Amino acid sequence: MSDQATSVAAWEALFRAQVAVMRQLGEDFPREDISFNEYDVMYTLTRAVNRSLRLRDLNRFVLLTQPSVSRLVDRLAARGLVEKLPDPRDARGTIIRLTDSGHAVFYRLALVHGASIDRLVGDALDKEELEQLTALCNKLREGIPGVG
Repeated sequence: MSDQATSVAAWEALFRAQVAVMRQLGEDFPREDISFNEYDVMYTLTRAVNRSLRLRDLNRFVLLTQPSVSRLVDRLAARGLVEKLPDPRDARGTIIRLTDSGHAVFYRLALVHGASIDRLVGDALDKEELEQLTALCNKLREGIPGVG
């Protein structure tokens, strides 16, 4: 276990690096089709079984508040990029599913966004450092109750 000053210094370094990278990624993001936040929702759906999640679960994985996610999903649904379906296990719930056209838009932008990530992160760290960063971030996230 580390001392508090070391924990705070590590958090500050992680937080400031994340903010710097996110700002640059936001500037580089190709916004012609979707916003950065819409991409985040679509990315989360691509990682889910059948590219579908309950709205409540989607809210847990993205960096937006619940009302913002609901409005964003409505905009994506209006453009045919996601579908809103009734949850067969819970009449109060809604399933959000990425459509084939939504996946195509996501995939095209993921190639551009991935190149930007590689330039910012991959050029700053070597392969071993990237693997260490991944392992450390996963360990940190998994150590947070209710998140891991």
